[in-house]
Amino acid sequence: MTLAGRLATLVVFATMGLAHHVAVAAADAAHGRTLAYTCLGCHGIPNYKNVYPTYDVPKLSGQRAEYIVSALKAYKSKERSHATMHAHAASMSEQDMADIAAYLSGTAVTSTTGPVPVGAVPKLVQTCTACHGTDGVGITADYPTLSGQHASYLARALTDYKRGGRRNPVMMGFASQLSDADIEVVAQYFAQQKPSLETLYRRTTRYAAR
Repeated sequence: MTLAGRLATLVVFATMGLAHHVAVAAADAAHGRTLAYTCLGCHGIPNYKNVYPTYDVPKLSGQRAEYIVSALKAYKSKERSHATMHAHAASMSEQDMADIAAYLSGTAVTSTTGPVPVGAVPKLVQTCTACHGTDGVGITADYPTLSGQHASYLARALTDYKRGGRRNPVMMGFASQLSDADIEVVAQYFAQQKPSLETLYRRTTRYAAR
């Protein structure tokens, strides 16, 4: 079976196994802003770097709130390996996660002109579009939007899936087939897509009234 075929099969089984969607409609973004002050120490500074390994911490403004919650749960359970994120997420209730996600995500990025990609779509990326869209905007709330995300972060995430630092069966199956050069191709493609995710600035007039 081809890589695309194997991934399609994994997507079907992963979708069948989804128990529920996170109910972020009832989330309190104002409360989330209060709770998120530690998050903004890294995610609220443009181009802030994770120290080791070195990569840009992800942009969260415009990301799907549902996905942010699922990521926090993965850090809490150690499905994703990151000591600092685990320490933060471990103390959060599900309501805390929903509130924080509602604040950090802001208004989710959407395809304003349809899924029109920036640049040619590499053959490798054609498999990714089944979940992440041609323009990097996730096709459902559970799938992350990659559009305009830092290339170094995307590369790090794929590397972690490849090496077992993140244990999602669909992504592990895909990333295990990629070389380091392949990972760079995928990361660079999605990093240039529009509309872009943004950094939620820690201190700006734009967010002072929120």
